[in-house]
Amino acid sequence: GTLSRDLQSWWARKRGKEDPNIKIGTNQRLVGQTFMALNGLDFEIKKGEAVGIIGANGAGKSTLLKLLTHVTAPTEGTIDMYGRVASMLEVGTGFHQEMTGRENVYLNGAILGMTKAEIDAKMDDIIEFSEVRDFIDTPVKRYSSGMYVKLAFSVAAHLDNEIMIMDEVLAVGDMRFQQKCLTRMKEAATQEGRTVLYVSHNMNTIRQLCDRCIVLKQGKIVFDGDVEEAITIYMGANNQMAIVNDCSDARNPGYALDHAVHIDCVTLLDKEYPVYSGEEAVRVQVDFTAHKACKDMAMRMTVFSAEGEVVGMATSMPCLQIAAGKSELYAELPLRWVAPGKYIINLIVYSVNQYGGEQLHDVVENCFGFEKMQKDQNNKMAWKHNYWGYVMFPTLEVKV
Repeated sequence: GTLSRDLQSWWARKRGKEDPNIKIGTNQRLVGQTFMALNGLDFEIKKGEAVGIIGANGAGKSTLLKLLTHVTAPTEGTIDMYGRVASMLEVGTGFHQEMTGRENVYLNGAILGMTKAEIDAKMDDIIEFSEVRDFIDTPVKRYSSGMYVKLAFSVAAHLDNEIMIMDEVLAVGDMRFQQKCLTRMKEAATQEGRTVLYVSHNMNTIRQLCDRCIVLKQGKIVFDGDVEEAITIYMGANNQMAIVNDCSDARNPGYALDHAVHIDCVTLLDKEYPVYSGEEAVRVQVDFTAHKACKDMAMRMTVFSAEGEVVGMATSMPCLQIAAGKSELYAELPLRWVAPGKYIINLIVYSVNQYGGEQLHDVVENCFGFEKMQKDQNNKMAWKHNYWGYVMFPTLEVKV
C-alpha cells in the first residue's frame, strides 16, 4: 500500500528473489511469526528399510530426526513408531561428560530399556568395535571427537533396538572406521531386520547404505524413491540441461582477476536437447568479449558428475591469438570413453605467460550439462558409477 513497499517488491522480483510483501500462505515457511521448519510431511518406512534423507542445509533434516526421536514434539500431526530407537543426532549424544566410556554404555542401554545383564552380554563386542579399549574406563570428557563417534556409534549399533537413526555422524571418524560403520548398518538392515534412517551430505555413503532416499527442500518432501534419482534431484543436474547459457550480465568468479576476457554466452551446437550417445562429441560455441588483445590463450573444460565429483579435464593448446573486441571460439569435447550418466561442465579461458604460468581470464561454473546415453539400448544393465567409475573402456579382449 506504500510506494516504498512497491519499490521493495519490484527490486526483489528484478533480482529473482521472493517478494517480501506478498500475502503469507501455506506454501511459505514463515506463517505469521512461526517459522515452519517442516510442513506437510507424510511418509511411511517399513521394517528393515535403509532410508537416506538428503537436502540442503536448512531443509529440515535434523528437525525431522529430532521429531522422530522425541527430542522435540511436532506442533501438529502424528508420528507412529514401533520399536526401540537408538539415535545419534550429533557427536556424543546422551553421553555424560564426567562418566567413563564403560559407564556411558550402561547409561545408554538403560535409556533404551535394557537390563544390566543384557548390556554385560554385549559389552565386549561394543568395546571391540569402538576401538577405544585402552580408554574405556577414562571419562569421556577427555575423548577426542573421533573417539566419541566410535564409542557412540558402537553403542547404537550393538544394543537391542529395532530402529537406528543417524545424523551425519560418520563425518568425524576416519575413512576406515566410516566404512566399518557403513558395513555394520547395512548388516543391521539386511540381516537383522532393523530399520535405518541416515542423514548425510556424502552421496557415496548414501549409495552404499540406502535402498531408498527422501529429498527435503524448505521443509517439504520433493522426492521419495530411487536413490540415484534422488541424488540427481538433490545435486540439481536437471537445472543445467539448457543448450544456451547467457552469461552476458553474469559476474563470473574468474572475470574480476584481470578484466581481460569476459565469456558472454555458451551455446551447444547441433542439439535441441543435450543428450549424446555412441561416438558423438559435445560441440560448443563460446561468445566472449576481449577488452584487450590476448596471446597464447587456451580453453579448458572440467567435467563433473551430477554428484559433484571431478570426472576429468580437457584443454586446448595455448596458441590462440585474440584481438580486442567481440569474438567466437568453437570447441569439441569427445565423449567416446565417457560412461553413461549426467555431467556438468565448468568452462575456463586462460593465457600462458612466458614462464609457463597460467593467467586466468574467466570462469563459468556449471556452464552447461549433458547426458551420455547407454550405447547398447538392448543391454538392460544400467551403469553404476559408484562401482565402475566414469570411464567406459573399450570391449575387453579375452582369448583362450
